Amino acid sequence: MGRVVVVGSVNADLVVQVEVRPRPGETVRGGPLSVGPGGKGANQAVAAAVVGAEVALVGAVGDDAHAEVALTGLRRAGVDLTEVAVAPGATGTAVIVVTPDGENAIVVSPGANGTVQPERAADAVDRAPDGAVVALQLELPPATVAAAVRQAAARGLRVVVNAAPAATLDTAVLAACDPLVVNASEAAVLLGLDTVDDPAAAARALLALGPRSVVMTLGAQGAVHATQGSEEVRGVTPPRVDAVDTTGAGDAFVGALCAALADGRDLHDAVDLATLVGTLAVRRAGAQASYPDATEIEEARRARRA
Repeated sequence: MGRVVVVGSVNADLVVQVEVRPRPGETVRGGPLSVGPGGKGANQAVAAAVVGAEVALVGAVGDDAHAEVALTGLRRAGVDLTEVAVAPGATGTAVIVVTPDGENAIVVSPGANGTVQPERAADAVDRAPDGAVVALQLELPPATVAAAVRQAAARGLRVVVNAAPAATLDTAVLAACDPLVVNASEAAVLLGLDTVDDPAAAARALLALGPRSVVMTLGAQGAVHATQGSEEVRGVTPPRVDAVDTTGAGDAFVGALCAALADGRDLHDAVDLATLVGTLAVRRAGAQASYPDATEIEEARRARRA
């Protein structure tokens, strides 16, 4: 596998299982609280490493007790943390409630993630190895994301932007994306729609915004992808699994996608692998703790071919 540099968030996840998500003004009883590593940047870095890439992370944690929790999965996966700074104050934190169907609702407090300045992110990307894939999400300040994208584009590095949490992107960022990765709700925000009813049409509309390629994840329906210069929108169907918790599954998809692209695979093959890894991640609770290892991935790939 090749090299992936992730510029992104590092969080501690506080997770509670509930029978139903609370409505406005409502209190519901939950199960025991679990605390584990998370953050979109960290999750994607771990997933890319699990698939086999050499991974470095650019980000920050606080000087509080949650910092060690937030870094455990990254250290276990062998991610290079040289560019992860320690900032005064709190580590980023996500409060997650999960219902029995595996769906979740999440509130994120940025904490130290908000201290990652544009100049530091750009300098770190400038030190990235030639040929690296640079992966970004939107849990860092927008100016920081834009600066890292600009530097990666100037270096001729492949840029993968996961537009999550949902937000609009400026034209320069969109133009560098290869691919832009979104789920259906994130696609709707970028397109100014209430919902996405036709994934293929939405993929084409997203291409019209300027990215070099687009990947849209569709949960249990898999994913579709499209590339500039082609009218074709191709889809990938996931294996059938029993979902326990979808937390971090989208990040598992993106991390695996980046690892496959860094390895030189074409977009369809990369989306196929990412769909498999993201689907396997919903079988267990948690984010990084749910990610399949190399043996599980290979077994699942053999089962699909059988």
